[in-house]
Amino acid sequence: MRGRIFFPLLASVAVAVPALAETATVEVLGVQFPKEKVIEGKTLHLNGVSYLKKFGLVKVYAVGLYLEQPSHDAETVISSQQMKYMLIHYLTDKATATKLREGFIEMIEGGNPPAMVEANRKDIETYASWLNKDMAPGLTSESLYVPGKGLTLIYQGQVRGTIAGEAFAEMYYRYNVGEKADKTIREGLLGL
Repeated sequence: MRGRIFFPLLASVAVAVPALAETATVEVLGVQFPKEKVIEGKTLHLNGVSYLKKFGLVKVYAVGLYLEQPSHDAETVISSQQMKYMLIHYLTDKATATKLREGFIEMIEGGNPPAMVEANRKDIETYASWLNKDMAPGLTSESLYVPGKGLTLIYQGQVRGTIAGEAFAEMYYRYNVGEKADKTIREGLLGL
């Protein structure tokens, strides 16, 4: 009798554990990031989380990077041909459209080789033009890279457009995790 009770109990525990793993999250600055996301039928894994603060006080956003094949190597994240997804949760109302556009251009220019920046100037300006609404706590910005398609921006829940090809996407990920990226963002997104 005792053995008959133990086995069903063990089976129910075994069923409950995977359910917990599916809903597991990682928290940064009060924002919950699920450890996995299914996008376009593919399972992406949380590679790392980070945050941006300005002047040491203003919490600007919390960010998570998802990859099909997680990696701690920046060059792999930048150039690998796999689906990549970045989710940014804004935490301030000080992130105006003007500041976002100017900040994006400054960071992507500073994080990439000058020749690459000039060769992709039109795409940089197009992407920056999509950052045309002020952010506020609770609003999000998402980027999705699909090999063979390009990098798509979903801004405040609306698809703004896709920059085709690989070059711009590599520049985008380089300014986030490359050698010249913000150290806190880089190390967090690479899971270091």
